[in-house]
Amino acid sequence: MSYDCAVPLTIAEVNAVSAPVEPRLGPVDRYFQISERGSTISRELRGGLVTFFTMAYIVVLNPIIIGGIVGNNKNTDVLGNVLPTAQVAAVTALAAGLMCIVFGAIVNYPFGIAAGLGVNSLLAVSVAPQVTWPEAMGLVVIDGIIIVILGVTGFRTAVFRAIPAELKAAIAAGIGCFIAFIGFVDSGFVRRVPDAAGTTVPVTLGIGNSVASWPTAVFVFGVLLMGILVVRKVPGAILLGVVITTIVALVVQKLTGLGPSIKDPHGWSLNIPELPSSLGGLPDLSLVGEVDIFGAFTRIGVLAASVLVFALVLSNFFDAMGTITGMTKEAGLMKEDGSVPNIGKALAVEGAGAIVGGGASASSNTVFVESAAGIAEGARTGLANIVTGVLFLLAMFFTPLYEVVPSEAASPALVIVGAMMIGQLRDIDWTQFGIALPSFLTVVTMPFTYSIANGIGIGFITWVVLAVAQGKAKTVHPLLWVVAGLFLVYFAKSPIESLFGI
Repeated sequence: MSYDCAVPLTIAEVNAVSAPVEPRLGPVDRYFQISERGSTISRELRGGLVTFFTMAYIVVLNPIIIGGIVGNNKNTDVLGNVLPTAQVAAVTALAAGLMCIVFGAIVNYPFGIAAGLGVNSLLAVSVAPQVTWPEAMGLVVIDGIIIVILGVTGFRTAVFRAIPAELKAAIAAGIGCFIAFIGFVDSGFVRRVPDAAGTTVPVTLGIGNSVASWPTAVFVFGVLLMGILVVRKVPGAILLGVVITTIVALVVQKLTGLGPSIKDPHGWSLNIPELPSSLGGLPDLSLVGEVDIFGAFTRIGVLAASVLVFALVLSNFFDAMGTITGMTKEAGLMKEDGSVPNIGKALAVEGAGAIVGGGASASSNTVFVESAAGIAEGARTGLANIVTGVLFLLAMFFTPLYEVVPSEAASPALVIVGAMMIGQLRDIDWTQFGIALPSFLTVVTMPFTYSIANGIGIGFITWVVLAVAQGKAKTVHPLLWVVAGLFLVYFAKSPIESLFGI
């Protein structure tokens, strides 16, 4: 199979090229259906490793988003208390490790799970200032219980099946754009223009519309290197690209002595690529169980607390659904009729991530779009997820080791995968504007608003409105009407809160 074709290939098609044949491994092979899904043990191991590399930043970033330092006002709750950053890092790795392993063993899909970026920001900005951190995590646990119930009862699966095939393709392509944009932002290739700059342009290329920093140059090198390795059909192209780019980053850091970008825009995004002075140590897991399930309802009232839970549920519900839709489609796990085997189980187990994350004070855990990098490396089964999970558990003890890999070395993988996923646009009939506009809005809203759920909501609402305008209201699945209505309420939550004085 050639890569030089007119129509973009899916990740599944890219990995359909000939690979070394490995012998069956008896019960392991049968349990994970490795051979049945056209994969190999080496592919699963590489895929799990790549997924970890592209997700590992969450152990560093989550403490920055929800953690704090005693005596500093950043991320304090209503009583002025904080979640210590070192402890948040430990429980973030713990929850991610456990959920990756459970999801891989039960659902048998290669979708990594960790603290979701949307919910943790919501907790820090909107929830914690009104309640205590244990009460905020209690709301996350309630959110997870509701999502699990919706999954077990089949409601979540029914909504999944009600999504038109064209919107499923748009969701997958939108996620491709989204993760590529994440790669651009995390590497500094795309940066926000300061409001004081006197320009209406919201973002720009690098610094002053130029790739003016060594870390960003390392990212560009990584993108081109991985692109070359992929077109040359080198086995383990993405993993090899991450390793080589990390080595280059180590050399650059040794020569330049750069610091973090938070102090100097020319610096590294998160991790500074330096050889660690120590291997690590024992993690502090004292935040596990520090949860107050019903305290928020007493502190701010039932109505206000319920609004917060609604926002958490809707965000978790559709972020995960969109990610699973995109990942299964790209991995070749989705059937021709748009159905996904074990989707009900997948959605129920994923919902449990909110319960585990809230219970560990790590915020809600959900499926990560970065899993697409592991899928691009060949992962097709839950064995890859178990590899990712074990690495997260080890990360609790060996934090300095995984911090060697900077975002600038892992982010190129997201751009390469985004280029693969955008090929899903070929499944959309762009000649029918009633299909084209909802699909287009779904795709562009995800990266532009930094939210999968927003893209899905805008797409659903537009699909319903245009169907009615064309006299095709009866063709819209009843559940699509319900979901579109819920999203209308979700997008109007601020006026509603003002109206009721919440």
